[in-house]
Amino acid sequence: MFITFEGGEGTGKSTQALILAEILKKHDVKVVLTREPGGSPGAEIIRNLLVTGSVDRWSTMSEVLLMYAARADHWQNTIQCALAQGSWVLCDRFADSTVAYQGYGRGVDQEFLQLLYKYIVGDVQPDCTFVFDLDVDEGLKRATARMEGNTVVEGRFEAMDIAFHKRIRAGFLEIAKKNSNRCTVLQANAHPQEIHRKILNILHEKGVLPWNNLLA
Repeated sequence: MFITFEGGEGTGKSTQALILAEILKKHDVKVVLTREPGGSPGAEIIRNLLVTGSVDRWSTMSEVLLMYAARADHWQNTIQCALAQGSWVLCDRFADSTVAYQGYGRGVDQEFLQLLYKYIVGDVQPDCTFVFDLDVDEGLKRATARMEGNTVVEGRFEAMDIAFHKRIRAGFLEIAKKNSNRCTVLQANAHPQEIHRKILNILHEKGVLPWNNLLA
């Protein structure tokens, strides 16, 4: 089972991925919790290049190619291996984020992004994607608070202008609409426990979470 968690900054998707991973582990499910950019030793090095530094550190095309260089390493060395071994993979961001951020946000051609995906990942798609939706101002406020006190500030994308983040939000909603068979939009302003229960219910309804006691 390959589940992805998508959304703009400060939407709480990382928290929900962690909560789901922990409860699955308690029920003896093999789980790999990972993230993008990053998720493998090589991809984590590239992550540092992408999420730190000034907003204009990279051209749009350089940014896209770095994202896919990281994804290629992550896919080959983490995700594929875990799925082959029968583990559930919970991924905090995946290719939908590239479409939202670099496609809708930065204006990269969607067909080009699809071509990159085909050559790096192939025909495999996540089994289920949760898209966390939140007011942009609130999300950036949360993200800024999260970064306070960190030695290394991964705030390059957070520092981009508000119009960019609004395009991202609209992009994620459009992605979810176009891929309604695998995507579910969750309102990220709800209480974390309420969101968690919705995730469990959705997975149960899809027939991939047959353990009723998880819903208790």
